[in-house]
Amino acid sequence: MKIVTSLSFRGQCREAFEYYAKVLNGKITAAMPYADAPPGMPITDEAYKTWLMHCWLEVGDQALMGADMDIGWAPGIDKPKNGFDVTLHTEDKAEAERWFEQLSEGGKTVMPFAETFWSPGFGSLVDRFGIPWMINVIPAADWRPQQG
Repeated sequence: MKIVTSLSFRGQCREAFEYYAKVLNGKITAAMPYADAPPGMPITDEAYKTWLMHCWLEVGDQALMGADMDIGWAPGIDKPKNGFDVTLHTEDKAEAERWFEQLSEGGKTVMPFAETFWSPGFGSLVDRFGIPWMINVIPAADWRPQQG
């Protein structure tokens, strides 16, 4: 089984997923615009033709899915994302710091990246697309927090 988070945007899905692919060294394997929808789909306004109805980003053996939505089809899409975070875990602190720095560009830091009592490095942010992220370093078995 694979559990995949699906992210919703308002016309920024392609830009966001291209950015995530770059930051996470992933590959977009599907990017289907509404213009390619079968006849009879209710979304026919020209303004949405380039928006993505489905996007899939592969990162190692993990994935993110995304789509563009508008208020008429997804009430609340214009509100801040709440109740979830996309969480990245790695044993490599330098990699985690890079992810944090790049994903926070143009966004908002919620908790600065730093050592915690459970991890050599953790931080949380909301990226410039409004998506909340948590970045966590998995500690080695012999890791202990620094004193003082």
